Amino acid sequence: MTGLVQRLTSVFAGSSAGDLPAAQVRRSAYRSAAASARVQGIDQPLVWVTVALLAFGLVMVYSATIALPDNPKFALYGHTHFLARHAGFMALSFVAALLAFQVPIAAWEKVAPWLFVASLLLLIVVLVPHVGKGVNGARRWIGLGFMSFQPSELAKFAVLLYAADYMVRKMDVKERFFRAVLPMAAAIAVIGMLLLAEPDMGAFMVIAVIAMGILFLGGVNARMFFLIASVITMAFVLMIALSDWRRERIFAYLDPWTEKYALGKGYQLSHSLIAIGRGEIFGVGLGGSVEKLHWLPEAHTDFLLAVIGEEFGLIGVIAVIVAFLWMTRRIMHIGRQSIALDRVFAGLTAQGVGIWIGFQAFINMGVNLGALPTKGLTLPLMSYGGSAILMNLVAMAVVLRIDYENKVMMRGGRS
Repeated sequence: MTGLVQRLTSVFAGSSAGDLPAAQVRRSAYRSAAASARVQGIDQPLVWVTVALLAFGLVMVYSATIALPDNPKFALYGHTHFLARHAGFMALSFVAALLAFQVPIAAWEKVAPWLFVASLLLLIVVLVPHVGKGVNGARRWIGLGFMSFQPSELAKFAVLLYAADYMVRKMDVKERFFRAVLPMAAAIAVIGMLLLAEPDMGAFMVIAVIAMGILFLGGVNARMFFLIASVITMAFVLMIALSDWRRERIFAYLDPWTEKYALGKGYQLSHSLIAIGRGEIFGVGLGGSVEKLHWLPEAHTDFLLAVIGEEFGLIGVIAVIVAFLWMTRRIMHIGRQSIALDRVFAGLTAQGVGIWIGFQAFINMGVNLGALPTKGLTLPLMSYGGSAILMNLVAMAVVLRIDYENKVMMRGGRS
C-alpha cells in the first residue's frame, strides 16, 4: 500500500519516487511559474495601447492623404495609395516585431556594439551620391524598391542598445569623466556629424537625448551630466546661430504670421495652428479637415496631429497626449522593474525606448501646437513612414521581451 502511494505521488509530482519532497515542490513550482509566465507573458495593456495608436494612425493617415491625388504632384496615385502602403509597412513591421520578441535580451546585449557600427556604416552610405535618396534638399533615405529605409531610425535603436551596454561595461568607472563619459560623447559626436551632413538635426537631437538619458539613469555623476547637457545645448545654439536657414526657422517660429514668414518658413506652423483652431473642442468630424486639402504640407507625416486636432478637436489631441504619456510611464516602469531584478542592461534599454518614444512624441506635439520650432520629426507609431514604424515596433517588441523575462524571473523561472 505504501509503495502504491509513493508511485502515485511520483506520477502527479512529475518526479521519481526517490526525490525528496522539497525538491518535488521546487520543481513543480518552477514548471507552474514558467507556464504561468508564458500565459501572462506580455504586458497586455501596453500591447493594446500600442495597437490603438497604430490603428488610429492608420485611419488618420488615410484621412490626411485621401485628397492628395488631386494635386498634380501625386496625380498618378490612387486615393488609397498611402493607406495601402502604410498598411503594408505596418504588416512588415509587425512580422519584424514578432521576430524581435523571440530574441533574448542577452543576445541584444552581445550584438549592441555591432549594431552600432552597422548604423554608422549606413549613415555613411546614405551620403554617397546615387545611393542615398534626396527629398527636399535632404539626403536621408536608401531606396530598397518596395520602401525607402531611413538609417537614422536604425541609429536611434542602435544608440540606445549601445549606450545601455556601454554603461554596464563602465559601471565600475562611471564616476570618471575620461574613462566613462568621454568615449560615449565621442561616439555620439561622430553620429551627430553624419546626421548633420544629411542634414537631420531632429534625429541628432533625439539620439543625443537618448544617450544622455541612459548615462544619467546609469548613474553618471550629476555634475558630469549637467556639464554634458550644457555642452550639447551650446552646440545646438551654435549650429542655429551659424546657419542662416536654421536661424530663419527660429524667427519664423517666434512670429509665423508676419508677411515675411507666413508664406515661407512659417507656412507649415501657421496652417497647423489654423487646423487646430478650427477643431475647437470636439472637432469638425473624421474626414472634415480643410487644411489637409493642399494647405498643410506633410499632413500625413510631421503634422498628423494637426489633422487630428482639426477633425477630433481638443478631445482628440488630449487623448493622443494621454496615450503617449501613459505608454512612456509604463515603459519606464518596466525598466525600473528590470533594474530592481539586477538586469541593468535590460532596464536601461527599456528606459532608453521610453525616452525615445516620449521625447520624440513631445517634440512632434510641441511643433504641431506651436510650442516648439518646426522640426522634421514624425509622431511615433502614427505618422506615415516605413522605417519609422518598423523601428518603433521592433523597439516596443524588445520592451515586451524585457517585461516577459522580468515576469519569468519573478515567478522563479529563468529568462
